Amino acid sequence: MTFLSPERLWLLALLPLLAAAYVLLQLRRRTYAVRFTNLALLQHVAPRRPGWRRHIAAALFLAMITLMTVGFARPAGNVKVPRDRATIMVAVDVSLSMMARDVTPSRLDAAKDAAKKFIQDLPARFNVGVVAFAGNANLIAAPTTDRANAIASLDRLTLAKRTAIGEAVFTCLQGIGSFDAQARQDPPPAHIVLLSDGDNTTGRSVQEAVDASRAAHVPVSTIAFGTPYGTVDIEGETTSVSVNKETLRTLAESTDGKAYEAADAGQLSDVYTHIGSSLGFTTEHRDITARFTGLALLLALGAAGTSLFWFSRLP
Repeated sequence: MTFLSPERLWLLALLPLLAAAYVLLQLRRRTYAVRFTNLALLQHVAPRRPGWRRHIAAALFLAMITLMTVGFARPAGNVKVPRDRATIMVAVDVSLSMMARDVTPSRLDAAKDAAKKFIQDLPARFNVGVVAFAGNANLIAAPTTDRANAIASLDRLTLAKRTAIGEAVFTCLQGIGSFDAQARQDPPPAHIVLLSDGDNTTGRSVQEAVDASRAAHVPVSTIAFGTPYGTVDIEGETTSVSVNKETLRTLAESTDGKAYEAADAGQLSDVYTHIGSSLGFTTEHRDITARFTGLALLLALGAAGTSLFWFSRLP
């Protein structure tokens, strides 16, 4: 925590003086009591009260003054702030390998279900777009806050040959750049979530995609979808389709994103939930005076309440 007006903290030096003045008043009060020699009469004109109660209101009052002084110095700290214009692009692999049923009911069906839940759970202010990729990549839902359109686009996915991971990233970046009129000069905070089983077999390379994402300051988080034991039947032949985790991890880590592994739909839901929550806020250094003012008000109420309750007077 820092202070925007730190010179005002010198006022805290007055607090020991206030505390000392309070102690002196208490000592003087005791001295006057001792000078009153008729002790029997003293018990009637100045009945004895529990000493510790007398000091609680004063302690609360001093704590209140301390917090108000700190607030007067304008404290500032890191505050989580909702991200405006945040745009998330969800890229879904629709290559033939996604037919594999090592994830129930299939890699693609599980991915679609998890993607739908992710989109539904995003904050309403987020914009979301969807890209489908196989031998090429297509923007099937432009980034908007229209959740129904994004979800409906996932139901229209069709499988095709080959896998163009690099092209998927470039298509996502184009979708982000065309988000609104100011997107090219002032791009919105964005993140790409790419779900695939891992091999880039056509189109621009993963390294080209990394370079473009870094230049645009858009992280790419990847989800390695499936298990090492997946197979698909293509034209009557059974083909092994294991996951290439290394390619996806390289793409994620090189763009400051995160690489995940999801072997089933349940894990995928957890992954999507984590990504959505991490994108919701940015950290800014902001004035937090209100926090100290609020606590000071509570202490003031406490000091007044205890004094009225025990002594029928304000401190």
